Amino acid sequence: MTKINWLDEVEKRKEALIKDTQSFLRINSVLNEEEASPEAPFGKGIEEALQYLLHKGKDDGFVTKNVDHYAGHIEHGQGDELVGILCHVDVVPEGDGWTDDPFSASIRDGKIFARGAIDDKGPTMAAYYALKIVKELELPLSKRVRIIIGTDEESSWQCVDHYFKNEEMPTMGFAPDADFPIIYAEKGLGDIRLKLKQTEDKATGTATLLSFDSGRRLNMVPDHAKATLELSGSLEEATHSFNRFIEAKGLEGGYTKEGDALFLSIKGVSAHAMEPDNGNNAGYHLAEFLHSLALDADGTAFVSFVTEKLAFDSRGKKLGIAFQDDITGDLTVNTGVFSYSQSTGGTLGVNIRFPVTCDVEAVRGKINAAAEEGGFELLKYEVAPPHHVPKDHELIQALQKVYEEQTGEKAELLSIGGGTYARSLEAGVAFGPLFPGRADVAHQKDEHIFIEDLVKATAIYAQAIYELAK
Repeated sequence: MTKINWLDEVEKRKEALIKDTQSFLRINSVLNEEEASPEAPFGKGIEEALQYLLHKGKDDGFVTKNVDHYAGHIEHGQGDELVGILCHVDVVPEGDGWTDDPFSASIRDGKIFARGAIDDKGPTMAAYYALKIVKELELPLSKRVRIIIGTDEESSWQCVDHYFKNEEMPTMGFAPDADFPIIYAEKGLGDIRLKLKQTEDKATGTATLLSFDSGRRLNMVPDHAKATLELSGSLEEATHSFNRFIEAKGLEGGYTKEGDALFLSIKGVSAHAMEPDNGNNAGYHLAEFLHSLALDADGTAFVSFVTEKLAFDSRGKKLGIAFQDDITGDLTVNTGVFSYSQSTGGTLGVNIRFPVTCDVEAVRGKINAAAEEGGFELLKYEVAPPHHVPKDHELIQALQKVYEEQTGEKAELLSIGGGTYARSLEAGVAFGPLFPGRADVAHQKDEHIFIEDLVKATAIYAQAIYELAK
């Protein structure tokens, strides 16, 4: 067989690839539980994105299947063995501060800007075009290749749980949802929920905390926080203190007044929870300011715990759970959701990323002890175990060969704090699309993918599909 120039094959289809990627990105596929129905379990936008891909696959002559609207697949090839490519069409909420509409898929400076451009709708379209190229070249395959389309990756992974209860597990595969070269190890993922134990002590200080809200998802650093206070002391003194605080911290914030009520807000910087230090947690800053005031008993307990046990400590030192290993690095902590109401109490949603060798039960014990000490109770402690594929596995050997041939660079093996669909496979790794040296803008404002990288990743995926299934 004549040696295939995979990059040339992508270049022939570049215009269509860009156009289809933009169309796909223009679908607002953020989880919307209020719209949930049997025909759209995660909302109409996510269902629209799933149908978009399945219809495209059917029109291009692939075998397609909708698995109860929770997931779907697009398949090509023959054989008993199955190679899986795990993608997802849902995206995190858009957040604030975008230059253009986050679902406009605008092109500037050689980049496509949109929520989902890099996580994961851009890479999903790259994988689709890669399989399309293999099909159009009529290359002989001894295995089936299946693009498995998830719909709930950014939340609770109900989609893949449902899918693999009803469909076969691939022999091996990859998820185009992280970094190149190859991610062979992923940290364990923990979702923690803490609830404030309300007291009978109704004594108040110069202010009563009526409400506190920050964050939408555990796996995002909150970029906005707001609180409502009822003041018995000087309103002017409180606003002056707040202005001095945000100025000293270099923050954006503001306040409004209505009678004895003071409404405060602070802006932060969103980022993925796998490295909280890439963001600036607005909830931590607002709690820190409120901690400086003489609040009522429950309000004091809420902001004190945040400030003394969680704030600005992404490695868990304040909780006594700091840990690291040589495979996956540091344990990380992100408080992604803050919620407080004077009438119903307060809750905190915390995301923890556990190194491969970490004792998660020992961590539970330490968090429980810290919660008890701070007037909280541990309501939820759910951990997805870490994922690790041996370095000598045939999957890794094949992908290293492809990456090195396509880029001329050594295919180093990486570990991450993020969780990708690769961990849903018994033998799966994350494989691109973020090339070394590129900033990771997933979950951030002005998320984008370089068109050059989209093209290059498509070529890599096409060769990878062929090498794994030929």
